[in-house]
Amino acid sequence: MSLHRLLLVEDDADMAAMLAAYLQRQGFHVARAADRAGALAALAGARVDLILMDVSLGDDNGVAICAEIRAAQDVPIIMVSALSADHQRMAGYEVGADDYIAKPFNPDLLLARIRAVLRRAGRAPSLSHRRRDSLLTFGGWRYDARRDEVTAPGGWQVSLSSRETALLRVFLANPLIPLTREEIAAALDDDEAADKASGGRAIDMLVGRLRHKTEAGLIRTERGTGYVLTTEVTREPQ
Repeated sequence: MSLHRLLLVEDDADMAAMLAAYLQRQGFHVARAADRAGALAALAGARVDLILMDVSLGDDNGVAICAEIRAAQDVPIIMVSALSADHQRMAGYEVGADDYIAKPFNPDLLLARIRAVLRRAGRAPSLSHRRRDSLLTFGGWRYDARRDEVTAPGGWQVSLSSRETALLRVFLANPLIPLTREEIAAALDDDEAADKASGGRAIDMLVGRLRHKTEAGLIRTERGTGYVLTTEVTREPQ
C-alpha cells in the first residue's frame, strides 16, 4: 500500500516540523506549506490526499484558502486553530472543511481524526483529483486533458488507447508516489484488472503498453509494491 500524502499548511515553523515528524512516523508522506501560494503550488504539483490547514497564516486566512481550494477540487481538508468557538468552527464547515480541531490537541486525537476523514473520503477520488481541463508537463512530455492528447519532448503526438490514457492520468495525479496494482485498478474502476485471480497481470500488461509508447524510465517498477512515475508533474497556466 502506498503512503497517503498529506499537505500541512502551517506558518509556525516549529509546530510544522513537530507535526510533520509525528505524522511521518505514523506512515504518512507529508508536504509542507506556510501560506496560500505554497499551498496552491503543492496542490498543483502532486497528489494530495488530505490537507491540514491552520486558520491563522500571517497575512493569509486559512478559511479563505479552504474556500478557494474547495471551489476547484474535493480534497479533504481539516482546519486546525486555537480559535474554538462555535461560530469559528462553523466558518470552517461553511466553506467546505471536513473537520475542525482546536489547539492545543492530543496528537493521537489528530491522527484518529485524519484517519477517519481519509476513510470517509476513500482512496479513488484522490487518485484522480486533477481537473480535466489541465495542461500537464512531466519530464519534457505534455498531456492536454481537454483533448486527451499526449505530446513527446520532440513535439510529436503519441497515440494512446482510452485505457492507456486513463492509466497515464492516474500516474500524473501521483508523481513520485509508488502505487500498488490494486490502487491502480481501483482508480481505473477496472474490475477485471482488480481481480486477484489474475495476479495483477492485466495491470502489468497495461503498464507495459504505456511504457512502450513513452520514454524508457518514465514509469519504474517498484519491487514489492507496483509502479511509480519517476518525474514531477506541473500544471501549465490556462
